[in-house]
Amino acid sequence: MQRPELHQHIITTAGNLFYAQGYNSTGINEIIDNCGIAKATLYGHFKSKEDICVAYLAQRHVAFMDSLKTYVERSKAGKYQLLAIFDLLQDMYRDKNFQGCWALKTLGELSPNQKKILEVIQKQKKELLLYLGEVVGRNISNLSKAQTEKMSGGLYLLYESAITESHLFKNDWPIYMAKSIAPTFFSELELE
Repeated sequence: MQRPELHQHIITTAGNLFYAQGYNSTGINEIIDNCGIAKATLYGHFKSKEDICVAYLAQRHVAFMDSLKTYVERSKAGKYQLLAIFDLLQDMYRDKNFQGCWALKTLGELSPNQKKILEVIQKQKKELLLYLGEVVGRNISNLSKAQTEKMSGGLYLLYESAITESHLFKNDWPIYMAKSIAPTFFSELELE
């Protein structure tokens, strides 16, 4: 395996373990064994398990944002683009390995001194929130900044609760409920 492929293999393998069994429950030796590499090879790519986790979170976030943008772009303008995040979540839920939000799952395991991972998760969630604000702005005309923030914040909170609750209950009703509530945010507004 070439160095970039091996680097990616480590991230993917560790990420699958983090997502399936948790960050704290996954040890370096387990990552090494599952990758089929030597300890020195792992440390040639990453200085710590924390650095692997940061790379994993980045990989998952980029893939998620790319998928979300694809869902939004292929949806009809107006409320359909505003609801696209729930359509994506429904598809994510159908994946047999669905364990909820990888970032929030990791966040729940952090100790107060793990600020590096916390900052990565916060930055990613802010990026999602800002993107939802862009989608709102493109689909609803004449909104003030405060109205845009309120609407995108509401969509964000509905999404976050739907992903968490669907994992908790092992059922997709929270996704359908969130998607049915979301239009109340913009039902009286003029959609483009």
